[in-house]
Amino acid sequence: MKKIVLIAALAFSMIACDKTPSAKEFKTAYIDTAKLMEDYDEAKELNEKFKTKGEVMDRELEVTAKNLKAEMNSFQQNAMAKGQAWAQQKGTELQQRQQQLQYTQQGMLQELQQESGKETDSLVKKVKQFIKDYGKEKGYDYIYGTGDAATVLYAKDAYDITGEMVKVLNEKFAGKVKTEEKTEDKKEEKK
Repeated sequence: MKKIVLIAALAFSMIACDKTPSAKEFKTAYIDTAKLMEDYDEAKELNEKFKTKGEVMDRELEVTAKNLKAEMNSFQQNAMAKGQAWAQQKGTELQQRQQQLQYTQQGMLQELQQESGKETDSLVKKVKQFIKDYGKEKGYDYIYGTGDAATVLYAKDAYDITGEMVKVLNEKFAGKVKTEEKTEDKKEEKK
């Protein structure tokens, strides 16, 4: 009896070992993506570039805003002395200039954001490609990303089950659609 239990246990362990890969079979690593982008010199340079551009734009707008504010202060002092018609005309002009300044500021900010976004996206794509190449070269099965965007940054193609998932989900969806159609047909028959 003990021999049978021992043989069964040995056979079971052989089968289990044969089907279940152990963690030792996989070479994995992870990257703190937030820290990577924070410490990567090219990313630092890119951030500094747009910080500087933003400061230059702010200084340009600041001069215009100070001039406009000075004119508004002068307007308030001169409004009574120069009459109501002058005050209305000058007030409208100053309002338009203030709105134009706001539009200019918004436009500059949007332009800066678009340019920054484009260059940042390009840098991120370049880093992702580097990580994939690095993973292949160093023989990793998986490289995970943590930080702002937790994800798999690299995986061997052999582990990609996307096609299988699409097939299963599509089959499940098709089954759901058929079930809903049958339910609709039954509702219509009852009417």
